[in-house]
Amino acid sequence: MNIVSILTLVVSSTLIFSAPLILTAIGGTFSERSGIVNVGLEGIMVIGAFSAVVFNLSFADKFGDATPWIALIVGGIAGIFFSLIHAVATITLRADHIISGTVLNLLAPSLAVFLVKVIYQKGQTDNIKQAFGYSDIPLLDRIPFLGQIFFSKTSIVAYIVIFISFVAWIIIFKTKFGLRLRSVGENPQAADTLGINVYLMRYSGVLISGLMGGLGGALFAQSISINFSISTIAGQGFMAMAAMIFGKWNPIGAMLSALFFGFAQSLSAVGSQISFIKNVPVVYLQVAPYVITIIVLVAFLGKYNGPKANGTNYIKSK
Repeated sequence: MNIVSILTLVVSSTLIFSAPLILTAIGGTFSERSGIVNVGLEGIMVIGAFSAVVFNLSFADKFGDATPWIALIVGGIAGIFFSLIHAVATITLRADHIISGTVLNLLAPSLAVFLVKVIYQKGQTDNIKQAFGYSDIPLLDRIPFLGQIFFSKTSIVAYIVIFISFVAWIIIFKTKFGLRLRSVGENPQAADTLGINVYLMRYSGVLISGLMGGLGGALFAQSISINFSISTIAGQGFMAMAAMIFGKWNPIGAMLSALFFGFAQSLSAVGSQISFIKNVPVVYLQVAPYVITIIVLVAFLGKYNGPKANGTNYIKSK
């Protein structure tokens, strides 16, 4: 295998593994910019993955090639409704953010597997027939050298997700909505005195995180796992959270960090095809992303300062 083939394989695999992390990390950024810590990203991804796979299996014959795209939206909507639990608990009932998020992470896999057993009478679903695959990007794949590496046999969805990260940056840092969202996450009391509805902005941030996390889970299930079981997500939400922190609560930074984590995950999938790492035990490559996640959280969580009011409940003064 020549160098171009190796780079093509690694880049395409990295993009596929990174895309769900990018979506979820962006969602976490919106939530924490509003002042709500969302540890429940893992659980939201689980619900998104479950909903997308069930929809895919149920309607693949009806919608054909469009099924994964519609199922992606279904997963996002399911993520919104599931994140509403976290929003009500932390914003309206003023529960501890970490405890509420942890409850989501404990509830989601149990609920999803229970429903799988009820629907399919077994512990996991069948493999979906309609999934996001590899494809060439017209015109761009003809660019000499770079076209074959970046735009041939790759994931079009991943490039759409990268584009979304730039849109998210514009929304957070260049729009009135983003300014209000950030002001609520920095100083909700001051924002309230300026007439900003703190509760509404925080609900918006959490529900957007639910949407993006649901999309991330749905994308992962339909591009990587191809079915749903209790181990489908297996730490992806925590990786996304680490990418968000490593990216300094910035959508573009989170996207770049997620690409790094996606690269680490991709090595376990394509490592056997790369000559200089094929002799490395597969278990080491499989565990590497999780070790990196722990290192990033330990090394940078205390050094990178998020929004000042992040994790703080707000009580409107009378």
